Order: sequence, then structure tokens, then C-alpha cells
Amino acid sequence: MKLKVSYKGYKLALSHPFKISRYSRTHQDTVIVTITDGVHYGYGEAVTNPYYVKEIASITTAIDAVLPLVENAFEKTPEVLWTELDKTGINRFSLCAIDEAFQDWYGKAQGTPNYKRFGFDGDKTPVTSYTIGIASIEKMIEKIKEQPWPLYKIKVGFEGDITMLKALREVTDAVFRVDANCGWTAEETVLKSKVLKELNVEFIEQPLPADDWEGMKYVKANSVLPIIADESCLTEDDVAKCADYFHGVNIKLMKCGGITPARRMIVHAKQLGLKTMVGCMTESTVGISAIGQLAPALDYLDADGALLIANDIAAGVSYEFGKLIYPLENGNGVVLK
Repeated sequence: MKLKVSYKGYKLALSHPFKISRYSRTHQDTVIVTITDGVHYGYGEAVTNPYYVKEIASITTAIDAVLPLVENAFEKTPEVLWTELDKTGINRFSLCAIDEAFQDWYGKAQGTPNYKRFGFDGDKTPVTSYTIGIASIEKMIEKIKEQPWPLYKIKVGFEGDITMLKALREVTDAVFRVDANCGWTAEETVLKSKVLKELNVEFIEQPLPADDWEGMKYVKANSVLPIIADESCLTEDDVAKCADYFHGVNIKLMKCGGITPARRMIVHAKQLGLKTMVGCMTESTVGISAIGQLAPALDYLDADGALLIANDIAAGVSYEFGKLIYPLENGNGVVLK
């Protein structure tokens, strides 16, 4: 039997302008891939990103090139199909969308949620953080009051960010994590870590440019807070290298190529003594539901992308004050609206 594969582009409107140390945006372009046998429908997602895949056409052209492989994968496992696709040289974002969709279809066809198929306990999931993008202090305070949450990820990496964090601490007792998106120096990170610890910050994510390994060696040795890799940990090969320079890794499905390699990265990271986190892009519930299938295996979770979107296009995994709620659907649990 042949599978049918299709895709569609969407423009996701953000509830607030989203700014990090490197760029700002008000909308997010995304591609949703659908794989079906006529009975069960699987969905996957790939967003555009100014540093990795800039245009929807780059995603869809790559998908078109591998359609025969996917269409003829009815009797294959997700792991076998992923390996075949990877050998074609397809970009990781397009590969992620296909892998998520195939995993979703496969779980639905097998009649089980994927987290259970992976052997995970759905009651043991970490709380997800809620991201507060860079804005005026008044606007960031407004965002926190608008969305009460037990755990916030605060974007930093700009002049005055410590003053901002002190102001935010005045309005909430929630745990903070900070993400500099490569916006600090090594010395700055070490100095600021001491202040951040006093502000009940749990860890610092990617303070330095991705290739500043010498700086990260200094930071890991001297920071009073754990340091988590993001931009320095894109694919499976990066996990081992990060072990000497970070305390943990943030795995992004789109950067590594989907659920299939992310599972292997989690296992490898744990073997190396690294803390594990899966993070998200600004993606819909399609992508977030894929991330949710891995949540029970993680130390930390950053999967709030759909919460930042004003026109979400799907139902699936949801959150109640940071706690993940699995839907009744099998697979990744995705249903397009």
C-alpha cells in the first residue's frame, strides 16, 4: 500500500512580538506535512528560521525530492525511514516535519500514543517553561501578569538585562531560566551568574556564540549556575562534544531532524552525565505534540511555542499551569483544526 503525502504552508500570528538577542518577529511561517493511509492521519511541522531554513520553499522543495521514499514506507518503521531519508542529504527541518508526521501516523496505525510506545510514563513529565521575549520592562511585566506560570524562560543578552530581571523578580516568585542566545561574553556570563543565582535562576542557556569552545571551557569551570547548550548542540554528533563544555543540552527536533534522532540524543546525553532538555521553535501544537512524546524522558522541558501563537492550527498536547496534558488521540495526538 502506498501512503499519501501532502503539505501546506501557514502564517502563524504571534500574540506578542517575539524578540531575542539576535532578531525580532511578529509572525512565524510554518509548513505542516500530512501522511495518511486513508484511515489514519499523521502530522509534522517545520518552521522557517533566519539562521537555518529561511523560506518555506526550501522546506517544501526538499520534501518533494524524497516523496517516493515516504510514499513507499507503509511497512517500514520510523527508524528505518529516517535512516533512508538522512542518506539523501535532506535538510534537518524538512526531515523533522516528515519524521514527526510519520511517527504520528505510525502510532495512530499501531493504536497507541507514542510516549507509551517509547516505554515512557506519561505521569512523569517536567513542567514546561513559558518564554518571555525581550521587550520593555513594562511590557515584560505585563506578559508575566497576563500568563501566570510556575517557570519562566527569560530572554536576555542585551544591555540592562540584569536590571530587567530584578524588576521581573519583584512581580513573581516563579523559577527563572535565562537564555542569552549567544549574546554574552565568557567573563560577563561568569559575573552575571552570581547575581542570577540570587534571583532564583535555575540555569543559563547558551550564553556564548556556538563556536566559542574556549570561552565555554572558562564558563563551565567558573559559573555558579549550570550552563545548557542550545546553538552549540544541533545534531547527534554535537552531544559528545558538548559534554566537556556544558552541564546539559537543549535538543531541538527541527535542528536534529525529528523525534527519531532526538530519542538517541537523549540516551547519549544521559550516558555522558548531561542534563537533558527538549526545546521548541515558535511552532504550532503539531510540533509541540511531537515534543510532548519525549517529555517523560527529560530533566527539563521548554515546549511553549503554541502558547505564544494567536491562531494555533491544531489540537493535541496541552498544558495546565505548566503541566503537560496528553490528549486521547494516539500517535503524537495531533488533530488539525
